[in-house]
Amino acid sequence: MNPKIVFINGRFLTQPATGVQRFAIELLKALDLILESDQTFSQKTGFICLIPKETEDKILPQWKNILIQKCGRLNGNLWEQIELPFYARTGLLVDLCNIGPIFHFNQLVVFHDASVFAVPEAYSLAFKVKYRFIMWVLGHTARQIITDSQFSRNELAKYLRIGIEKILIISLGCEHILKSAPDYSIIEKNNLSDKPFILAVGSSSPYKNVSSLIKVINKFHSNQINLVIAGGKYSKIFKLVEESDTENVIRLGYVTDSELRALYENALCFIFPSLYEGFGLPPLEAMACGCPVLSSNRASLPEICGDAALYFDPINEEEVYGTITSLIENTSLQNELRKKGLERAKLFTWENAAKFLIDALINSHLITIETSNR
Repeated sequence: MNPKIVFINGRFLTQPATGVQRFAIELLKALDLILESDQTFSQKTGFICLIPKETEDKILPQWKNILIQKCGRLNGNLWEQIELPFYARTGLLVDLCNIGPIFHFNQLVVFHDASVFAVPEAYSLAFKVKYRFIMWVLGHTARQIITDSQFSRNELAKYLRIGIEKILIISLGCEHILKSAPDYSIIEKNNLSDKPFILAVGSSSPYKNVSSLIKVINKFHSNQINLVIAGGKYSKIFKLVEESDTENVIRLGYVTDSELRALYENALCFIFPSLYEGFGLPPLEAMACGCPVLSSNRASLPEICGDAALYFDPINEEEVYGTITSLIENTSLQNELRKKGLERAKLFTWENAAKFLIDALINSHLITIETSNR
């Protein structure tokens, strides 16, 4: 089957903007721009983003070349599993956020990682059972799987028991953080200029390992440094971890892109103590903003951050403490990481990601079309 219509599962537009939703939004924004410039491709292949009928108009993106179409009467999982496959029955369906309808057999699915298999203790029982089942089914029935890193490619092949050749890699971009003007009011209203602070970004999931980081920060003198944590808890997805905060731990909860950019630009460094990541977008965002990065040496993170980060074993609290101390005391190391980070971030763009998606559609014979050089 070689469809000329590519349908996109737009359920992500109804969800809070976490990492996977960010991926979908930025990828499609870049795809829309490519379609604008590549008329040969856009005239022969139509992209339609299907969304539940009750989706609010005010949250919809203003794409010029990707049609947004409301359909069905249901919402949430029921819409995705029952109505979406009916409305997408005449073409290829692209699912960008780990999940899709199990009764649509002409699909390209993006699985960002295999964490529900590898770190099951991090998730609620309902979420874990649902995603394990759907990922297993789609892993075997979808025509093509895409993931974010070589690490995740290997993990998915292992846990889903599928051939590694069925899985392609598409890297994320990070330049979106530079498109929002920094909102420095978040620094002022939280008194973050009173003393240096280390920034951490992520949910309260166990595998994000924030509780261990807090223990390390508590070893520093209270007047020496603060730990600032940005990110929501998402209790419907993750099992939450009890974390004992002290006076040098400041939780900001959800922040806007403008506020996040201001935090990256003002932090002494960014730290990412995660135990498991399929990609790891925040370290690249930090690099793009000129913030030195300290990173866990686990999972995909060395693959993504390259030589532009200072690594540590995330379960060795003394090593984490020593890594932070070595950066605090070494200005030249801070400057070196800033320089390397800025160069590393340039390698990861949403335009490249969108071009790869188009190439995957064509080279995997999911669509057949002659395109101009992009």
